[in-house]
Amino acid sequence: MIKAGIIGSTGYAGEQLAWFLYKHPNVDVEFYSSHKYADMTYSEIYSNFYSYIDDICVDMETAISKLSDINVLFIAMPHGKSFKITQKALALGVKVIDLGADYRLKSKDIYEKWYKVKHESEGLLKDAVYGLCELNREAIKKCNLLANPGCYPTATILALTPMLNSDMIDTSSIIVDAKSGVSGAGRAANVASLYTECNESIKAYAVTTHRHTPEIEQELSKASGNDVTICFTPHLVPMNRGILSTCYAKLTKDITEQDIISLYRNFYKDEFFVKIIDGLPETRWVRGSNICHIGIRVDKRTNRAIIISAIDNLVKGSAGQAVQNMNIMFGLPETTGLEIIAMAP
Repeated sequence: MIKAGIIGSTGYAGEQLAWFLYKHPNVDVEFYSSHKYADMTYSEIYSNFYSYIDDICVDMETAISKLSDINVLFIAMPHGKSFKITQKALALGVKVIDLGADYRLKSKDIYEKWYKVKHESEGLLKDAVYGLCELNREAIKKCNLLANPGCYPTATILALTPMLNSDMIDTSSIIVDAKSGVSGAGRAANVASLYTECNESIKAYAVTTHRHTPEIEQELSKASGNDVTICFTPHLVPMNRGILSTCYAKLTKDITEQDIISLYRNFYKDEFFVKIIDGLPETRWVRGSNICHIGIRVDKRTNRAIIISAIDNLVKGSAGQAVQNMNIMFGLPETTGLEIIAMAP
């Protein structure tokens, strides 16, 4: 059995991770750590776990004392908080999966520019593997420090990589219009995410300044082999969960819509969690699952490809992908514990 610990277990991503690991046949969770809810039982915080997970949440100091008892540490904390605990865990031979942003960007300077905090583990950046499973599987198999991708980047990178990899779109023309459910803002109290502030409304936010921008550009540039610059605008939608990323790019080759669909189906032909659909993706059809739906259209009038992807931001965009990464890192079948069909309605 894989022995795991979760730091930040009571946020939305941490709770979703606890849900998956509880039912995972190869994992025992040794501790659930929480800053705000230390000394409370997990089921007091999330009553859906009543009689399933009644463990008492521990504080950070106790979690550190238990690192030698585990094989993998999941960190689900805000950016800037994972540096010291990551260093301690790696020193003890514990694999680390960071669901936050601290190891996603390879440049310390770019991280500090966008996240406005000092990076305290620059030496680990060269060894951290960006954990987008479908694209970095071989590196993930060998890594000890995994940077779990952000939710917007996961949806967008999966949507655009096949065309960039095939040199079919202008790398300076890409526009990404993405929308997220409110759980993407986290569980902490925030006026902007109160029910009466966001219900019956939709809004753009962090226009030109969203911190996922350099992450998306970094990984798309790898796929292209050239520098990629995107115009990325996120929006908040009054729903609990889900990401819909609509990507526009100017075509550089004379190609039909069906040709592009065939390209995508061939590119992802061996990927269980990526489905190229005939229709247009909707967040409700992936909600609660680790699946990414991708739909493709070509606007001949403007010579643009329009690639639309949908994921659950807390699953494929966070905890589900973290479990998928763990499965790869420990040599398990990649789908273990994740073969869940979206629940409808």
